[in-house]
Amino acid sequence: MILERRPAPRLLSLVIPCFNEEAVLPILRDRLSSFVKSFSIPVEIIFVDDGSRDNTLLFLMRWASENSAVKIIGLARNFGHQNAATAGLDAAKGDAVVLMDADLQDPLEVIQQMTEKYCEGYDVIYGQRISREGESWFKRITAWLFYRLMKVLVHSDLPLDAGDFRLISRRSLDALCSMHEVHRFLRGMITWVGFAQVPLKYRRDVRAAGSTKYTVWKMCRFAWNAIVSFSPLPLRISLVIGIIVACGGAIYGIYAVLRSLIYHDTVLGWTTQIVLTSVLGGTILVSNGLLGEYVGRIFEEIKGRPLYIVATRVNFS
Repeated sequence: MILERRPAPRLLSLVIPCFNEEAVLPILRDRLSSFVKSFSIPVEIIFVDDGSRDNTLLFLMRWASENSAVKIIGLARNFGHQNAATAGLDAAKGDAVVLMDADLQDPLEVIQQMTEKYCEGYDVIYGQRISREGESWFKRITAWLFYRLMKVLVHSDLPLDAGDFRLISRRSLDALCSMHEVHRFLRGMITWVGFAQVPLKYRRDVRAAGSTKYTVWKMCRFAWNAIVSFSPLPLRISLVIGIIVACGGAIYGIYAVLRSLIYHDTVLGWTTQIVLTSVLGGTILVSNGLLGEYVGRIFEEIKGRPLYIVATRVNFS
């Protein structure tokens, strides 16, 4: 792919989804203020409150009243991280947009390096973690497995060890915003859009304050959503299993007929019958369950409901 140099963005948009981040926001405010002052490009900061139950929205409203560059989108309820991020991306006006979390695990200093790559002609610069400070061995192992599973099941070009922290050019963002599917996996969607993409390696910091909102259960649900939304592979696996079981049943049927003809043994074993019934019944139920998962998602897509509902907008003209 041929890269063409471009000027620095006239405006950089920072999109930061928040859910119950009251503890970290004062620290984030100080660091963002210092970053914006030292940054040579005008910056708008878009916070999306995803139905927080603490004082997150109240803190953001006070901040926005003092700084017009801070813009607030308050959602009517908790729509989930991916939909909250989508709300911010839809509202961003910058020539380049950085999507990041509020926990400050992704260093603000990396954004300067991302803009340099943007000027070289890249449309997507994604942060690739080379270390995960302050996280347990269990978290590191499950994260390692998650990204490799996603690469196999979702998209072969999906980058390893890369979260949502990335810079996106305007033309790449416009393509992304044209996609309106309900079950969203932004990392996969951005990869699917294409354009010139490049990793930027960095060390992930310890969470500045508060606790992670992604429990193991939420991570598993997120992974399942990504797999089912982006790949028909589970259906194909169920088809292969069905073929294998059917072939096994046919072979066993031939064996039973031959045994009956040769040994005149017409009474098959009770255990064999129960095992075969269980295997076949279980396979059918699993296949129907997978098919039902896809049909349910089709049903949700055709309803055409909005991805999010905005209750509050501050500092948007």
